[in-house]
Amino acid sequence: MLKKHQILERNSILMLILVIVVVSIGGLVEIVPLFRVETTIEKVSGMRPYTPLELVGQNIYIREGCSLCHSQQIRPLRDEVERYGHYSLAAESMYDHPFLWGSKRTGPDLARVGGKYSDDWQRAHLIDPRSVVPESIMPAYGFLMKRGVDFNTIDAHLRALRVTGVPYTDAMIANAKQDGMDQARGDADNSGLIARYGNKVNQRDFDGQPEFISEMDALVAYLQVLGTLADIKDYKPQEK
Repeated sequence: MLKKHQILERNSILMLILVIVVVSIGGLVEIVPLFRVETTIEKVSGMRPYTPLELVGQNIYIREGCSLCHSQQIRPLRDEVERYGHYSLAAESMYDHPFLWGSKRTGPDLARVGGKYSDDWQRAHLIDPRSVVPESIMPAYGFLMKRGVDFNTIDAHLRALRVTGVPYTDAMIANAKQDGMDQARGDADNSGLIARYGNKVNQRDFDGQPEFISEMDALVAYLQVLGTLADIKDYKPQEK
C-alpha cells in the first residue's frame, strides 16, 4: 500500500488529476442538492407569496436602502430570540428575490415587525423618525405620502417571479392590479383577494389617505406582514 502511495507522490500530474476528481465528487455532493429547494428548505405552514401591494412595498424598501440598516435575520441566540422573537426560518425567505437578510443593524431587526406596531406608529415613524424614537438617526420618508403607487407593470413582475419558482397563479397575475388597489382600500370587496392569498391579508387604508394609494400604503403593508405568515407555533425542526 505504501509503495502505491509513493507512485502518487512521485507523479505530480497523476496526483493533480486524482485531486481534481476527488474535489469534483465532493463538490457535486454538496452543490447538487441545493438546486432542489424542497430538499433544502423545511416546509412551514402559512407561507404564501406577497400580494401585489406588499410586493410594491418590498420594492420601495429595497429602493430606499432599508436593508442596509435593518436586518431580517434573527439568529438562534438567546438574546436575539428574547428581543425579536423566534429565530428566522429559511422558508420565510423562500419567496424573496432578492433575499433581505442584511448584515448590519444600525436599527433593529425587522424580521418579525409585522403587527408589532400600529399603522399610525409606522406612518409617524417613517414621516418623522424622531417623533417616536428620539435617538433615531433614520432619514425621514414623508415624501412617500405624496407619491402614488404605479400598478401598471405589477402583473409583469409577478410573471417574472413565477419563472424563479414563486407560485403565482394565472388568476393572481390577471388580477394583480385590482388586488393591489383593493388591499389599500378598507371598503373594497376583498373576496377575490382572500380567495387568492388567504385570510392573512391585511386589507385597509394604511396611510390615512382613503382617496389616494400612496407608496406609504405599500411600504406599511409590507412591514405589517413581515414575520406574520409562518405558523411558528406549529413548527417542529426536522431531526438530522
